[in-house]
Amino acid sequence: MRITLSIAALGLWSATAVAQQPVTIRLGHVGFPGSLFDISGQKFAQDVNQALKGRVEVRVFHSSQLGSDEQMIKGIRVSAPEMQIPSTVMSTVDQRYGVFEMPYLIVSRAHMKKAAESSAVQKALFDPLPARGIRVLGVWENGFRHITNNVRPIVRPEDLKGIKLRVPGGVWRVKMFQAYGANPSPMPFSEVYSALQSGVMDAQENPFSQIASAKFQEVQKFLSLTGHVYTPAFLIVSEDFWKKLPKDVQGTIVRIAQATGDFARAEGDRLDRELMSKLAPPMKSNEPDKEAFIKASAAVYEEFGKQVAGGTELIKTVQALR
Repeated sequence: MRITLSIAALGLWSATAVAQQPVTIRLGHVGFPGSLFDISGQKFAQDVNQALKGRVEVRVFHSSQLGSDEQMIKGIRVSAPEMQIPSTVMSTVDQRYGVFEMPYLIVSRAHMKKAAESSAVQKALFDPLPARGIRVLGVWENGFRHITNNVRPIVRPEDLKGIKLRVPGGVWRVKMFQAYGANPSPMPFSEVYSALQSGVMDAQENPFSQIASAKFQEVQKFLSLTGHVYTPAFLIVSEDFWKKLPKDVQGTIVRIAQATGDFARAEGDRLDRELMSKLAPPMKSNEPDKEAFIKASAAVYEEFGKQVAGGTELIKTVQALR
């Protein structure tokens, strides 16, 4: 009888222990340690884990450990992983996210915050996603993008002619650099360093934090401060997974996700100011003719307006928030 009772008690203890295990959330991104993706992701995880201790545990996986952007964003629909921090690749989910690929559209971080909080933008971009298995919880930052290369300083769009330039997945970045005369090719972020080192690619474009954390300055000669696009990052979650969480847990996560957006933009500003001296030198920096780039971007705006339903109205909505 004692043995039977002991086994029963052990079974009850085991079931209780299992029931008390926190829900694990895998948060994946392609950035390296030190990138704004990782800084923001770690801050979010720390705050959620503290606020929901014993109930939820967020674990951050950097450096494409859970796959490329494209692989993770497909996996999100089946909760593998549960969360991701994508950026440009969101335009492959819904072409309307290409509005944030329009050159020189977002002029400041304050402007981006207004756009993220706009009810019209949220209705167009965020509200339709749960039906596709994805939910946006917060708008964070990737940042203002600049061009590095091994051929020449980029002052005007024509300086890009013939340059093999790596871009992230998403048709609008490709179209933009084609309009400038470059030869853009999408490539997973984890492969870019070796492609630049070997000469498979001449150039790439990214915010300072991505450039520095990936150590592209080791394999690039020129840094042109084009600031051609400000790309937001998005904290997304699997809708199926999200619906299984208690409402109070959902509320806490959303609150922290939105607060992390403000944190990410402040960190992005800090990194922009601090990293320049680490990037140039060794790279040689130059100021481009931004007006020439803006003028060369007109065709991309026109095509977006024609190809994407509601594209022109969405551009105007974001412009009006400046």
